[in-house]
Amino acid sequence: MDSTVFFSTFGIIFLAELGDKTQLTAMALATKHPWKKIFIGIALAFALLNVGAVLVGKILFAFLPLFWIKLVSGGLFLFFGISTLRSGGFDEEEEDEEERSLSGRGPVVISFFMILLAELGDKTQLVTTSMAAQHESLLAVYAGSTLALWAVSLIGIFVGKQLTRFIPLSYVHRGAGTLFLVFGAVILYQALAG
Repeated sequence: MDSTVFFSTFGIIFLAELGDKTQLTAMALATKHPWKKIFIGIALAFALLNVGAVLVGKILFAFLPLFWIKLVSGGLFLFFGISTLRSGGFDEEEEDEEERSLSGRGPVVISFFMILLAELGDKTQLVTTSMAAQHESLLAVYAGSTLALWAVSLIGIFVGKQLTRFIPLSYVHRGAGTLFLVFGAVILYQALAG
């Protein structure tokens, strides 16, 4: 594996993703679900996305128009925004009971699909595709991009968990729900305007 390609890919993707909707999504999901489950879903989504970016990124867009990807992604964000806002009024006991009642895969599946659809065709996936086209070491590009995305997501998850120590959970949920609605509206606007 070419270490220069690995570190340059890692650095570019890490900086591009800091403060992006993925990190904010991880932060918001972590306030409602166990962080390990959220990270598993996110990690699986990025691993799959980067395989696509490195191996078949250019072909993928020929079969799945970006319009439909953005339309589904925007709808999903709106759905989760409304769901999060509706659950934002629960007290902590109800929140704990709701979390315990979730199946073990619920948060994993939610985070997987939110990240998968939000990031499909996103700038970091396009950068990963471009890096793979420029360098022979596909493994270095894949590893650098995937590890950078995982690192940024973990930062978002732990920041989200810390927020609940200082801000009431109901306020965090309202903020997260509002962010999901904003992301959904922006993604739908991009799909319809483009």
